[in-house]
Amino acid sequence: MTAATAAALGTIAAVPALAGPADAAAHATSDAAPRATSDAAPRAAPDGATVVTDKGAIRGTVATGHREFLGIPYAAPPVGALRWASPRPAAAWHGVRKATAPGARCAQQTGILGAGGEDESTAEDCLYLNVTTPRHTPKGAKLPVMVWVHGSGFRNGSGSLYRPAEMVARDNVIVVTINYRLGMFGFLAHPAFDKAGNGSGNYGLEDQQAAFRWVRRNASAFGGDARNVTVFGESAGGVSTCSQLVSPQAKGLFQRAIVQSGPCTRPAADWPQFDGSRDSSDSWLPRSRPDAEKRGRDVAAKLGCADTATAAACLRAVPVGRLLKESGYGFTPTYGGGGLLPLSPNKAYATGRFHHVPVMQGMTRDEYRLFEAVGERLSGTTLDKSAYEAHVKAYVGAKRAPEILSRYTLARYGSYGAAWSGIVTDATFGRGSTEQRRDLQNRVPTYSYEFADESSPWVSGAPAPGFPAGAFHAAELQYLFNTTYFAGRHLTPKQQRLSHQMMDYWTRFARTGNPNGPGTPTWRPGASVQSLSPGGIRPTPFDRDHGYALWRTF
Repeated sequence: MTAATAAALGTIAAVPALAGPADAAAHATSDAAPRATSDAAPRAAPDGATVVTDKGAIRGTVATGHREFLGIPYAAPPVGALRWASPRPAAAWHGVRKATAPGARCAQQTGILGAGGEDESTAEDCLYLNVTTPRHTPKGAKLPVMVWVHGSGFRNGSGSLYRPAEMVARDNVIVVTINYRLGMFGFLAHPAFDKAGNGSGNYGLEDQQAAFRWVRRNASAFGGDARNVTVFGESAGGVSTCSQLVSPQAKGLFQRAIVQSGPCTRPAADWPQFDGSRDSSDSWLPRSRPDAEKRGRDVAAKLGCADTATAAACLRAVPVGRLLKESGYGFTPTYGGGGLLPLSPNKAYATGRFHHVPVMQGMTRDEYRLFEAVGERLSGTTLDKSAYEAHVKAYVGAKRAPEILSRYTLARYGSYGAAWSGIVTDATFGRGSTEQRRDLQNRVPTYSYEFADESSPWVSGAPAPGFPAGAFHAAELQYLFNTTYFAGRHLTPKQQRLSHQMMDYWTRFARTGNPNGPGTPTWRPGASVQSLSPGGIRPTPFDRDHGYALWRTF
């Protein structure tokens, strides 16, 4: 192929229209790796469906307003000797590779919500990404590129669960969604896998960086600007983004960051168990190397691989299904001991040792109500007065329980489940978001938000909580994406307007580092927090509403 032919093919890409929830679900649940065959030689497609990447040509599909390429390998399959190893380059291919179906979801247990396409997967060959571009990309265009890092506790999820077609067509950006290794496959810390200067436990973050490097090499082929990349993610994806901001190896891989419901500046032990006690074992926050390696050794011993000298070979021989039984929550990024995260995020942010790029960060107003709903479903009970008071005492201690109980009352919240959710929301997400904002705002342009739609549609297929769900964790995702988590849910006209305003904010920030522009209320940087609600977008007294003055004393 001549350089001219490659350049001509490389200016366009392709995507199927979102036919609706059924179409999205079909894409999201596919575990079949894309086929690496087709035409004998790359050739230009009149509909703009063929693009030449650094590993070979791909052909996607085209819709009215957007184009999509699914299931593109960005790294070699992490199997065999590459299980618990840094990602390696993907192999090149001949001909034109079909890019019309997503790659397999990384190995994971069934999601605890029982919704959103989070079915069990045993696939380790899963390092694929998806690219969505506008339908018409002018020759020589340099569009902003947004790389989405999915959430779901570092335990579940995939990039293909999120379909950004409307955002792409509306705001003329490119969106890349990625898979990365999950659970113990992505975050097992064990001395047997340590290498000189690079401790184990962050393979999922390394996968993300490999995807960022793929974007840097291939953005121009899709009409994107490799020097204008925004990384954004929610929940575990927000924690990932927050972690990438402090990882030395991520330097230069992105120019802006959006952290949604994932402040990583709180200790892991702040996350409560369903009995209200403080315990980091189920947290999705970064944990110290000694803590992570203790868990790694314990799990290895349970799997019959207690001897560190032989643990690597022993663990790599364990079948996927057996590993999955031990691959629950609590496998998260590891800091300390050099390598990808040499410092705790707390310390890195507090001392300014992070990548100084513009940041947008925020949370939903009623974050923990989703998790309390899950707790009710798992336990089969709802909180009554005595259970609520026991939760509070276990969480803050008997001495300080009265002052918490006097603020988080049944009269104020309407149910004990909602009151308990208010406590955990304020103590973890609220405090973390405030402290992250304060660490950032004096060093980089910082735009903070609170998603506050009290009537957000609930997760599709999940049992509704026994109290108003409010602006629960992940509620804002349906305002940015067509996602299977909310398949069949519909926004009201006012909510649809908010959705468009949020898309505009997000994409303008990706384009310029400033979310402001026509059609949206002014969003001030720094200490101000923008409330995002169908009833109006305006600054909100975030610290007061979430009791920061109280929780900072704990």
